[in-house]
Amino acid sequence: MLQDKDRIFTNLYGLHDAGLAGARARGDWDGTKGIIEKGREWIVEEMKSSGLRGRGGAGFPSGLKWSFMPKEIGDRPHYLVVNADESEPGTCKDRDILRHDPHKLVEGCLIAGFAMGAHAAYVYVRGEFYNEAAALQRAVDEAYEAKLLGPDACGSGWAFDVYVHRGAGAYICGEETALLESLEGKKGQPRLKPPFPAMSGLYGCPTTVNNVETIAVAPTILRRGATWFSGFGRENNRGTKVFCISGHVNNPCNVEEAMSIPMRELIEKHAGGIRGGWDNLLAVIPGGSSTPMLPKNICDDVLMDFDALKEHRTGLGTAGLIVMDKSTDVIKAIARLAYFYKHESCGQCTPCREGTGWMWRVLERMARGEAEIAEIDMLLEVSHQIEGHTICALGDGAAWPVQGLIRHFRDVIEARIVGRKSVAVAAAE
Repeated sequence: MLQDKDRIFTNLYGLHDAGLAGARARGDWDGTKGIIEKGREWIVEEMKSSGLRGRGGAGFPSGLKWSFMPKEIGDRPHYLVVNADESEPGTCKDRDILRHDPHKLVEGCLIAGFAMGAHAAYVYVRGEFYNEAAALQRAVDEAYEAKLLGPDACGSGWAFDVYVHRGAGAYICGEETALLESLEGKKGQPRLKPPFPAMSGLYGCPTTVNNVETIAVAPTILRRGATWFSGFGRENNRGTKVFCISGHVNNPCNVEEAMSIPMRELIEKHAGGIRGGWDNLLAVIPGGSSTPMLPKNICDDVLMDFDALKEHRTGLGTAGLIVMDKSTDVIKAIARLAYFYKHESCGQCTPCREGTGWMWRVLERMARGEAEIAEIDMLLEVSHQIEGHTICALGDGAAWPVQGLIRHFRDVIEARIVGRKSVAVAAAE
């Protein structure tokens, strides 16, 4: 279990002052100039050594991503873009960072921006996060006032600006290239890759897009050292992570814990256990709504990290655990998620535009028991035709929950269909 002295987010619950004075008292903005003076190469190498992987869902090594930015700054300026468009159902970590620990993010923007040769950062905040955007803007204003940002940020000689940009509430804008399109004032639709943002991103300039948590942990990692951070978790799954636990638990919460903690320990220690006891557990969606669910027998001893969950054909994603006890109608639950993805599809790719709606309609019939047994395999086949055949990963995110349902709860779907049929036969007789 992670000790308080090792927590990066020391005000996750908003118990202390979120302003600059409170942040400084908790160690933020301490020696920032010294970190910058160590140079771009040192910062990038230290981030690589720390083993930090992106906290927005994909889990790409952060230091490596930063190193993709061109070393020389040519005619085109470099940009850092922070993805605060946290719209994944079951995920609510970034909003608490923005509300209660915004200075960690602002300081992280400066250090990360310097490391990739950027003089400006744009923080793209989800449209519904009104209070969070206001809290972040207050922190940015305080940083300018204290000369931590501006033409001579922290007295380092590096000019740096942070702009808070509010989105309009579209889930698709959480995808990095759709986010860039939206930032440019266009329709939020994903771009084809390549070119990747590091070569041609915002306004066609070299850009790195990172999640809020990824950027916010950087200053602490650089202050306390890569070795300290990489001391938590298993090989290739290093560091601490904010987990969001919601659903049928006694105390839904956000909590920062070490990577690779067993799921059962995470739920029982921090969320007060499953409603009605551990034996009442039916399934858990481990990484936000787009990751396939796991049944109780796997949840008993699975570890919460990228590799352990991948072995069970799901993912850590954003680490948003959605817990379902035995009162849950799993078919109806996944049908509800299918509706969400149908609604949020940008409509650019045919498999996603047509397939998400089709899957939702079939699932709704299955939930009522009005489908045929043969349709289960047809639904699975269509989900595989959507997965991997779209410009962005929304198609995958829509297909995976359906695949998880069929993989682990096919018997429930079959029983629903057979039960409905036998009732209809009895009524006819």
